[in-house]
Amino acid sequence: MDDIDAVLVPELLTLQEPPTSKDACIEYLLDRAVEADRVTDRSAALEAVLAREAESTAGIGKGIGLFHAKTDAVGQPTIVFARSNEGVDVDAMDGEPARLLFMLLAPSDGTDDHLSVLSSLSRALMHDEVRADLHDAASSAEVRNTLVEAIT
Repeated sequence: MDDIDAVLVPELLTLQEPPTSKDACIEYLLDRAVEADRVTDRSAALEAVLAREAESTAGIGKGIGLFHAKTDAVGQPTIVFARSNEGVDVDAMDGEPARLLFMLLAPSDGTDDHLSVLSSLSRALMHDEVRADLHDAASSAEVRNTLVEAIT
């Protein structure tokens, strides 16, 4: 990832409890990106995420939900993070609810940065220590530091 600072902005990393239904959680994460002026067309971005979710689940296991899409509705790669104490059923392969929730949005005409970030993030989240640090983070700055360390 060329400029991790542009992708991992503190206002997109929240420790507020997200909704527990998958669809409401997707909209909650997307609204964080909309409020941070990262999304130009909310309905187009939502449609892209839901279409991607229909192809394959965001539930990658180990308590992780990773929603993602390429869409013209964003101008730059964007990562949104939320943490859930209750967990969200994201149809994970292991049947476990997701407690660490991510949304990765990338421009349709973007380079392979989207896949690179997705791949780096997925690999990093397989490490118990990274997940534990994200669960224990007391601030969005701690979340950001953990993610920057893990994916760079």
